[in-house]
Order: sequence, then C-alpha cells, then structure tokens
Amino acid sequence: MSEHFRNRYDVLVIGGGAAGLSGALMLGRSRRSVLVVDGGEPRNAPAEGVHGLLALDGTPPAELLRRGRAEVAGYGGRIVGGRVAAVRRDGDGFAAELAGGRTVRARRVLVATGLTDVLPPVPGLRERWGREVLHCPYCHGWEVRDRAIGVLATGPMSVHQALLFSQLSDDVALFTHDRPAPEGEDARLLAGAGVKTVPGEVAGVEVRDDRLTGLRLADGTVVAREAVAVATRMEARVDFLAGLGLEPVEHPSGMGTHLLADPSGATSVPGVWAAGNAVDLSAQVGAAAAAAATAAARINADLVMADARG
Repeated sequence: MSEHFRNRYDVLVIGGGAAGLSGALMLGRSRRSVLVVDGGEPRNAPAEGVHGLLALDGTPPAELLRRGRAEVAGYGGRIVGGRVAAVRRDGDGFAAELAGGRTVRARRVLVATGLTDVLPPVPGLRERWGREVLHCPYCHGWEVRDRAIGVLATGPMSVHQALLFSQLSDDVALFTHDRPAPEGEDARLLAGAGVKTVPGEVAGVEVRDDRLTGLRLADGTVVAREAVAVATRMEARVDFLAGLGLEPVEHPSGMGTHLLADPSGATSVPGVWAAGNAVDLSAQVGAAAAAAATAAARINADLVMADARG
C-alpha cells in the first residue's frame, strides 16, 4: 500500500460496507479524522440489488458502496483497501497492524467487518449463491415469488425459514437433507402452511441454460425447483480482535457466531465499538447502517468528553 497515512486518527473504522461507511459518514460530519480500512469482500456482492432500503430499493451493491465512499470522502474521511491483521492497545488508543506490515494508530475503533456465510457442502450451491440460492425472504423473497422454492434444512431455523417463504409462494418444499424430519409442532406448522417435506440427502444442484432447475437427491431423484433458500452458518469476521481479548461467541439462535456489544455498539473493551452483521447476524443493510451511525455518535460523544476532561 502506497497511500500516505496520518500518524494518528480519531477513529479507525474496520470494514467499508454499509455499516462502516455509515459510521464514517457520521464521524466525518462531526469533524473527526477517520480512516476506513476495507477488505473489499462485501457480503452482498453476488446480489443484483439491495432490497428493503427506503428510497434506494434495488440499488446494485457496488453502486451503493460507490455513493457511500464518495459521501465519506466529501467530509474528509479516508478509505483504503487492505486487511487489518491485529489490533492492540497503544497508550490511550489503539494500533492496528495491516496486512503488509503498516501500522495505523487511532484513538477509537469501530468494527464493521460483517460476517462470512458458510454454506453446506452441496455441489453447486456456492456457484448460484446470490442468484437462485438465497437466504433472506425480506432481502430477496419478492424476486422469487410464485416460483417453486426449495428450503434446504441446515439447522434450527430452517422450519422458520420455510414458513416465511410460504407467504411468497404456494409451492414450497423443505428438503430434510442430513437432518431428521420435522416432528410435533414443527410438522403441524409446516402442514398448516402448505409446505411439503422432501426426505433424503441433497447431493447437488441441477442447472440448465445457466438457470437452477432442481435439487438432485442422493438416490438420483431430481425434484424440480426454481429457487433454493438456505440458512447459512454466519460467522463474524473479527479474528483480528483476539489480542484485545475480544472473541466471537455462539449466537443464542444457533445461527453462528457474533461479537457481543451493548445497544450503543460498545464492546467490553473501552474504546472499541462494533456494529452491523458482526454483532447482529440478521441485520439487513438499513439496520446495519443505522446501528453504525448510532455507534459513531457515541464514539464522537466519548471523544468530546475525553477532550473536555483533558
């Protein structure tokens, strides 16, 4: 990296997605010196558009980030590409070691690195991810409405996911895959919503003319489907915080790991805030951005008080 860095920033924002840029925008408008370090791997990159975001519904993810970067830069914020390898305490602030050896110092840190979606090892799923293979009925459900939808059972939230998709289509089937068939109340709910249950392990995805056409079971049977919903395991991207004693923990839902923070975004380490999907696994773009704006306001207030106390 050849960019010129200041010796120290008021705030280092780690992650340049919707959450990180929203936090940086709030801080820039408060006349704070801000550096955003972005790894360039937005979670929603495969999607055609961001949905459910008021006044910006359908905006391509890359375009949303382009506009956000321009707005942050307009208030003096700096955005650089790169990865943060580790963060450590440095006097009354922090030092972040970037991949490649450069060190950046800041008085406060906002973590907005999001999460990684871990898909089950079914051949073909990853290649269709963000297209006909999706996870969120609110983010992409409208786009597959009235189609034949398969829900691949992967964990405790799969029945709930199937019920949500049943509102969007009359042809929803839950594929039990490597999990036991639903019983008791779960089975009654699925039947009441008109969701069929398909037993047997899913061995792959059928594609024709670059479109998903079905799911292939281990016995060779192909069940026609036009879209597949998968509850991924979601893992917070926060390994670089281990040196501060901050590590992700299992989410109560069983959906994956997240970083603990209070409603303001403050973590257990004074001076470090976190927002977006690294904290809230189910947050959509708007919610992630709003949480980061809240955290940024708290960070600014914390710095104001620190300066006033001398």
